[in-house]
Amino acid sequence: MVRVTITQVAARAGVSVASASRALNGLVASPETAAKVRDAARELGYVADATAQSLKRGRTLQLGFAVADIGNPVYVEMMAAVEQVVSASGYRLLLSSTGTSSSSVDVVRDLGRGYVDGLILSPLRVTDQLLTALAAAPIPFVVLGRLPASADFDTVRADSPTAMRLVVDHLVAHGRRDIAFINGPTDTTPGVMRRDGFIAAVDRYDDLRTRHVDAADFTIAAGYDGALPLLDRPDRPTAVVAANDLIGVGVLRAAEDLGLRVPADLAVTGLDNTELAEVVRPGLTSVDLGAKERGRAAAEMLLARIADDTRPARTVTVPPALVVRGSTSASVPAALQRPEPIDEERAHG
Repeated sequence: MVRVTITQVAARAGVSVASASRALNGLVASPETAAKVRDAARELGYVADATAQSLKRGRTLQLGFAVADIGNPVYVEMMAAVEQVVSASGYRLLLSSTGTSSSSVDVVRDLGRGYVDGLILSPLRVTDQLLTALAAAPIPFVVLGRLPASADFDTVRADSPTAMRLVVDHLVAHGRRDIAFINGPTDTTPGVMRRDGFIAAVDRYDDLRTRHVDAADFTIAAGYDGALPLLDRPDRPTAVVAANDLIGVGVLRAAEDLGLRVPADLAVTGLDNTELAEVVRPGLTSVDLGAKERGRAAAEMLLARIADDTRPARTVTVPPALVVRGSTSASVPAALQRPEPIDEERAHG
């Protein structure tokens, strides 16, 4: 199909190309000229070039959302929340998956070349190269995750230390004194934060035996591989804290293959409270880190930054909430209740 050009519209309407362009873009034109141009465009089936219009406006009406793994259910929940907020403001969402720190740097540099008007980034690893790229980014952005205190950027983050205290206190309250922690890679920000949070949580007790396993990834398969040798021994732990729900499901599968009863022989907890935690049997006790709330907060923060790039940088911390299911207790869980997010404002340099 041959594309109708604005030159053809102008010829049909009997006006100059400049007049037709002004009329179609809502600029100064007499009512008579505007009507002629609109009628000609409709008759010819003219469709404006969105890219060209974006270049004229200096805006793309697109926002980027870059995450480590778009298949992870946490990011799926975040994406839905972000999409809901930005679409209401007339923006489309451009999704990008970054598995490595170098990919995150590339995304910041590439999308900053006019492809999007702003970016929400959830990096798995925060490197000096990434911080340098962010500092030089020509577009507004928001980071989902924890950054060094020296990084003066808009940030939305979860509260991993409190999340770990919630699960450890829950397990101790149910009589578990031998608690293992199966983490993901510790060269990642989530791996470091959740490891440190677990250590701080168990160090508050004097009578706990603890063990640590670093799985190869934050996946079901890695959780299974990390749990199997840990559980297939006479002195196995009585509880396992998984660094996320995917690892937690892997632990449940390993326990089932070894003939262990959950929670009678082994209690298991996850982190993130994804839909996966609800559908497995037994249901996986987990800590809700507010994926949807973080997504909404990041989207609103980015829109505010686009509207006013001079305002002070902010850090919003979304508090966690424990959701008890059958992997630790037969009791019916209470409704999820979450405190209000903590919003900190800093000077924007």
